[in-house]
Amino acid sequence: MSQDEKVYGKHYLVEFQGCTPSTISHTSFVEKALLKAVEISQATYISHHVHQFSPQGVSAVVVIAESHFSIHTWPEDGYAAFDIFTCGEDMKPKKAIEYLATAFNAGNYSLQEISRGLP
Repeated sequence: MSQDEKVYGKHYLVEFQGCTPSTISHTSFVEKALLKAVEISQATYISHHVHQFSPQGVSAVVVIAESHFSIHTWPEDGYAAFDIFTCGEDMKPKKAIEYLATAFNAGNYSLQEISRGLP
């Protein structure tokens, strides 16, 4: 974005690979890890929803005052897609990402950081 563009927030897109399937296949574990990530990032929690798919996989979203966290898991592939959108200046999203990488025992992860706004 150029200096004349208005940035509303940052969007962090994370691809967790090589995750331990048991850590990303159950709602209770994913929910606890996601809520802990919100706390670690110093975001302001508002609400959340978690859904267990059959036969496997979890999707979850946490609404925060600064925007949202979301995750979708594919335990059969050891993969989780995670994103944080934040319009807050005081949040620490990379701390949340590092925490989840450890919690899910991800072999590796990639991160894209995108500025969101108007030209």
